[in-house]
Amino acid sequence: MSVLGRSALVILCAGLIAGAGLGSQELPRSTDRVPPPVFTDSQRVAKLESAFPEIDRLFKAFGERSRVPGIAYGIVIDGRLAHSGAVGYRDARAKAPVDADTVFRIASMTKSFTALCIMRLRDDGKLSLDDPAERYIPELSGLIYPTADSPRITIRHLLSHAEGFPEDNPWGDRQLAATDAEMAAMMTRGIPFSTAPGTAYEYSNYGFAILGRIVARVSGMPYSQYLQANILKPLGMTSTMLETAEVPAGRLAHGYRLEGTELVDEPALPDGAFGPMGGMLTSTRDLAAYVGFLSSAWPPRDDPDTGPVRRASLREMQQVWRPSPATVSRDGVDGPLTLNTGGYGFGLRVWQTCGFPHVVAHSGGLPGFGSHMRWLPEHGVAIIAMGNLTYTSWGRVTDDALDALQRTGGLKPRTPQPSSALAAARAAVNRLIDRWDDGEAEAVAADNLFLDTPLERRRAQVEAIRARLGVCRPDSSFDVENALRGTWKLTCDRGSLRVAITLAPTVPPKVQFWEMAPVGQLPSAVDSALKAITGMIGTPDRAARADVLAATVDADAVARQLHAASAWGTCKPDEVLSGGGERSARVRLACSRGSLDLTVEIEPATGKVRRLSLVPSGNATCVP
Repeated sequence: MSVLGRSALVILCAGLIAGAGLGSQELPRSTDRVPPPVFTDSQRVAKLESAFPEIDRLFKAFGERSRVPGIAYGIVIDGRLAHSGAVGYRDARAKAPVDADTVFRIASMTKSFTALCIMRLRDDGKLSLDDPAERYIPELSGLIYPTADSPRITIRHLLSHAEGFPEDNPWGDRQLAATDAEMAAMMTRGIPFSTAPGTAYEYSNYGFAILGRIVARVSGMPYSQYLQANILKPLGMTSTMLETAEVPAGRLAHGYRLEGTELVDEPALPDGAFGPMGGMLTSTRDLAAYVGFLSSAWPPRDDPDTGPVRRASLREMQQVWRPSPATVSRDGVDGPLTLNTGGYGFGLRVWQTCGFPHVVAHSGGLPGFGSHMRWLPEHGVAIIAMGNLTYTSWGRVTDDALDALQRTGGLKPRTPQPSSALAAARAAVNRLIDRWDDGEAEAVAADNLFLDTPLERRRAQVEAIRARLGVCRPDSSFDVENALRGTWKLTCDRGSLRVAITLAPTVPPKVQFWEMAPVGQLPSAVDSALKAITGMIGTPDRAARADVLAATVDADAVARQLHAASAWGTCKPDEVLSGGGERSARVRLACSRGSLDLTVEIEPATGKVRRLSLVPSGNATCVP
């Protein structure tokens, strides 16, 4: 049985809650289509837009602090360029300003374009991701592998930086001008390995240059032509290209580097055989359209799949195929804990943080330029940025911009929706709680449910809950984790009841897991103890603790718990999770930096606490 995870609030219509239109003793017989998650806040976009002035200040300050001659950035919401900004000059000598149509070099962000070309060829049946690369690039057939048991390099290895080649920044940046013949000669001479293929992540520009060569060999046309015809043109990206000379002079961003305090021109790097790993140029408007297309793969849905690459293939690109080492750190000894765990997809970095479970991004850096694109697929929001200073680093200011969006309250993920089978099961369970019927219970139960807990015992549990809590009425909210799993709360005459169910992989889907957590009205002594302990978090008052704790309690151990809990900030009781008996209860505490679960048990005679525990809530990704 799985443990219910975090999920979002779903508001169901009254008829759905009551199971309107469904038979009283059976679930839907047909297999449901999975309903896509949706945004439920009608003010979501307006809230996000309220952060734009602060984001403008952040990027302007970053440009000035980092001495970037010119920057361009944008916020993409639901595939639309909702806001863009530009600061400084595309040509610092001529004082020509940057705007949303200025074309910057985006360097390694090109890799996702190359991956898209490969996925399009795969979707068209022209290749398999598990084909050996040497099938299309015969120069690779003579490679000397690092071990006798090493597998041959595949296209999948190349897409995910798992081919075992050594990391090659910044060597790869200076190979852009190499000709096809020169690259062929390099490969014929051999490529050294740092690890065996398929065993580790190591960033390889060389690998993506090889992928560009595969695109050309399989398609029968130069990489740039295939890219233009099959990706850029269908997406309307008219300002995106691989050759600097093709950019109108009045729109081209000139690249610079800093030598001490002096701004020095960087010569434009030409397009060549290594172009597929880092040669692309684009504008804010085009990059927004591109990121909007990649993020449009979410959520999976029944809408027409208009391409130019299938949505399922886009999602395939945006999941981890080669993990990289996780990091857990703090910016300072007193700073919040930060998590970064993930790896590389196909031409894209994918990771999870404390705040966001799914982040997709890539940066680009070349002599004269630095760029970044990052999006939150489940939130429908992206940030893009480009600058014309060598290796402009956008990570921190992008983090700050996301923080600004989050503070608006509008940066929320889509809300999962229940399948009709889950909604019907919820309604059936509610009916059983209200008035038990063996026939309906048998009809909704998967074959394991009453083997795990016999029907007679389940019936007795429900009757005991009803006797203790009185009549229970379901709230309108349904906390849905996915189409076949959810929890909800019933408000009762003398307390509340939290119910969780998971449906089985059967047709029709029936209830395989059913959990009930009754909460009676808290006795005043238990309620007082909970409030007293909550008020002591972070407080070193021994006298106050002595007034609350029983003599048998290890006061020093409690003090350590309360001191450690102060990392969560100020806390207050939020929700009673279980209890309501005469002696104990478990309560969720809402704190300024997360949530804690507090359990207390009191002595009946004195009302003092004889046992307590404070633990981080199970729904937290990170703790302070």
